[in-house]
Amino acid sequence: MGLFGRPTRADEEVTAMPMDTPEQYEEVPGLPTPLSTTVIAAGVTLAGTLRGEGVVQVEGNVEGEIELKGAMIVTSTGRVKGPVTADVVQVAGHIEGGVLARDHMRLEKTGSLEGDVTTVSLVVEDGGRLNGRSSMLKPGNENPKYEAPAKPAPKEEKN
Repeated sequence: MGLFGRPTRADEEVTAMPMDTPEQYEEVPGLPTPLSTTVIAAGVTLAGTLRGEGVVQVEGNVEGEIELKGAMIVTSTGRVKGPVTADVVQVAGHIEGGVLARDHMRLEKTGSLEGDVTTVSLVVEDGGRLNGRSSMLKPGNENPKYEAPAKPAPKEEKN
């Protein structure tokens, strides 16, 4: 007995807990796999091809091709030079090159795109600048491909 008539730990009966077995947890559903996020920070320049899944947020500079299964966000400080392919593209900075947005493209009021865009849905906010052509895809197009528009044939001069 301990002080004031309370039992001490030595006096308490200790029961062993059964070991957890894998069978106990089969009914618990798995957690969804979160999309990975990559940030290219301000002051960083990435040169080369960027391919992958998830969300890429560009705050710095990217020079090269970007091909994503997911979303690309170009913040107001971000600059991309090269073709971009992603499910969703949101631009508050600057892109120089063609864009294929398989689902949606949003050009914010501070954003600019110097190139052609191919997408299902296009939003250009008041102030956003699109210097290029836009081609609209039909919804449900499984594997759209970006194709640069054909350049007009040079005119022949007559003498």
